[in-house]
Amino acid sequence: MKQIILATAAVAVAFASLAVDAATPADWRSRSIYQVLTDRFARTDGSTTATCDTEDRVYCGGTYQGIINHLDYIQNMGFNAIWISPITYNLEQMTAYGEAFHGYWQQNLYGLNSNFGTGDELKALSTAVHDRGMYLMVDVVVNHNGWNGNESTVVYSDFYPFNNSSYYHSFCDITNYNNQDNVEDCWLGDSNVELVDLKTQDSTVASMYYNWITELVSNYSIDGLRIDTVKHVDKAFWPGFNSAAGVFCTGEVYDGDPAYTCPYQNFLDSVLNYPIYYPLLAAFQSTSGSISDLVTSLASMKSTCKDSTLLGSFSENHDLPRFASYTQDLSLAKNIIAYTLLADGIPILYAGQEQHYAGGADPANREATWLSGYNTSSPLYEHVAALNQIRNHAVYVDATYLTYQNWVIYSDTTTIAMRKGYDGKQVITVLSNKGEDGAAYTQSLGNTGWAAGTSVVEILGCTTLTVDESGNLQVPMASGLPRVYYPEAQLSESGVCSL
Repeated sequence: MKQIILATAAVAVAFASLAVDAATPADWRSRSIYQVLTDRFARTDGSTTATCDTEDRVYCGGTYQGIINHLDYIQNMGFNAIWISPITYNLEQMTAYGEAFHGYWQQNLYGLNSNFGTGDELKALSTAVHDRGMYLMVDVVVNHNGWNGNESTVVYSDFYPFNNSSYYHSFCDITNYNNQDNVEDCWLGDSNVELVDLKTQDSTVASMYYNWITELVSNYSIDGLRIDTVKHVDKAFWPGFNSAAGVFCTGEVYDGDPAYTCPYQNFLDSVLNYPIYYPLLAAFQSTSGSISDLVTSLASMKSTCKDSTLLGSFSENHDLPRFASYTQDLSLAKNIIAYTLLADGIPILYAGQEQHYAGGADPANREATWLSGYNTSSPLYEHVAALNQIRNHAVYVDATYLTYQNWVIYSDTTTIAMRKGYDGKQVITVLSNKGEDGAAYTQSLGNTGWAAGTSVVEILGCTTLTVDESGNLQVPMASGLPRVYYPEAQLSESGVCSL
């Protein structure tokens, strides 16, 4: 583990110079993001035993200062960006669905959620992140304000700055997701907690939002935004918002259809890659998963999206059941994480995934990370660190690695091999859904781009192979574990496998 930490720290020096000016989409390509729910990651008091029952849906005590205190834990996994929860003031009452610990029920754009800390503590977090050469991504909500009760009880003057009903769409429930007007103009939520829908197509509302986001990014030195519920806002609103923010924006378009999701990249820098998430989960959540559907989806995303290398790549988040809630098989978990970190896009790991957390649907998937004791020796923590290390090194050696679209060089019913990069500096990733009980076999791979006689290192097991005289790599597979190869000649002084 020591060599991973040291190598990651060395590469961080190269990233540090990028954390000064406004972060562009090109800058963000090189990032690897660790997502935290601010309330659930770390407490100021440093407790690793403080109770946090997810079924209660209440604040558990996570803070900005807590994050600062555990930045080593994040950075030593190789992450160079963090994504935190929305920071704005939220409704304060206990609702039928608990408290607003997640941050998505905002009421005042210009106020802060004091449960997480003060404005000065948020600035201190931003400074601490930047001092490490890391980026800060903040979650923002534009579509709605939260209200404890049904539509007839909304007191619009309780919101700020949108304190009049004229700023909002008239109430209607979303009843038809095939009708985009219905999706954009009607309200999310229900009679217990209504999500009061803002009229973002109104020029006054748009202007107020643009002014706010410019100020927010400036005040807290924010490098990027993750934007909630993007498909529920009219598309014409987003270019102005992205421009006003002046930093990289990735949007949540919660839909698995590339034809629906990809066009949003014409209005925002990026979207989260839900179209890959679903076939990815299906491929690895069991030993009978479909690799072929994943291969088909990969090809579709490369041809349909404006730039697949800017999409947010993930296999868990706070809105989805944990991967380990589907299967406890550690080999399958290692494969899906390897895909997330080494395929196209900006990789995102959700806090607790590295500890094999197994919570199911919301709220069970919003566990307190501190209850793991921040175990840096857990199998998946070390696995993530090794994967981030080789990705960071590949970027350091050759920046074109990031814009080379991931190429499937081999696939069958249980195995997929992918190549990212070229000119001898590529990473070859071989994944399997055979699981922990999978038999040993040798997989012959062509199209690696390496010449016969090239020595390559398998960076997860620190073994070496030589490309055979036919230009093929004979990969020994066993126990369903992933393999990741990189040319030995490019590893000098990298710290990878102590080289």
